[in-house]
Amino acid sequence: MSYFLKRTENNLWHGKFSTFPEDVVAHAISTRFGGVSQSPFDSLNLALHVGDNPADVIANRKRFVQSLGFGISDIVTPNQVHGDKIFRVDENYRGCGCENYADSIPETDSLITNVPELPLMLCFADCVPIFFVDVENRAIGLAHGGWKGTLKKIAAKTLLTMSDEFGTRPQDCLIGIAPSIGSCCYEVGGDVLDKCKAAFPKNHDELLIERDGKIFLDLWRANVLQLLEVGVPEKNIDVANECTCCQSKWYFSYRAAQKNHVDRTGRIAALLALKNVS
Repeated sequence: MSYFLKRTENNLWHGKFSTFPEDVVAHAISTRFGGVSQSPFDSLNLALHVGDNPADVIANRKRFVQSLGFGISDIVTPNQVHGDKIFRVDENYRGCGCENYADSIPETDSLITNVPELPLMLCFADCVPIFFVDVENRAIGLAHGGWKGTLKKIAAKTLLTMSDEFGTRPQDCLIGIAPSIGSCCYEVGGDVLDKCKAAFPKNHDELLIERDGKIFLDLWRANVLQLLEVGVPEKNIDVANECTCCQSKWYFSYRAAQKNHVDRTGRIAALLALKNVS
């Protein structure tokens, strides 16, 4: 496990994977710190669709993106709907959704590209951010894996789409599974149990953990298993092992907010961009 937090200027923190070569990609997971949003979005909320003051979100996005060497008008963001649609981004989509949620790429939960200096950005509050780095073919992907997307196997589908589009070989791809809700906190029932058993008929006992008469889902392992199924070596998959609900002082967590009887919260962001060949 190589995930770590690095402090930058203005009390911003970058969550990073040391397995990703710095000469190939720029990447980070944001935290709650270093922004201007007011409670319950305090303080570095990066989502425009959760009821926060848009001017504050834009200011936050500028701080976060600039800390990685980009401008806000560079980023590409989708309207995430807990589906399994994967969209290939090129230069024509630069800036989509950067300051206006309505301009986001519609109904998409995974972005891929081979265009340098074109940052992909998705937002999260317990769902699983999944990074894909193909060093050999210089291509990247970034996926949003909530329980619906995970059970639809969005991680595996993203990698297979990268293979079709860019020639990515699963055995060469580096994967990062970033902070998200862990099986320690993610209690599920009903429809989720049935769909998990259908999606992972051979492995659901490994994913559905019974504790004190309750059932908890391991989203991290569910994403690892589907990547193993399509040929990614386990040594290439880096799991941060950081639960956003347990660590809600650091990360936005919808489940933690609910426990505190708060019906709204902000979103952290995952950002990934290819660098130019030096």
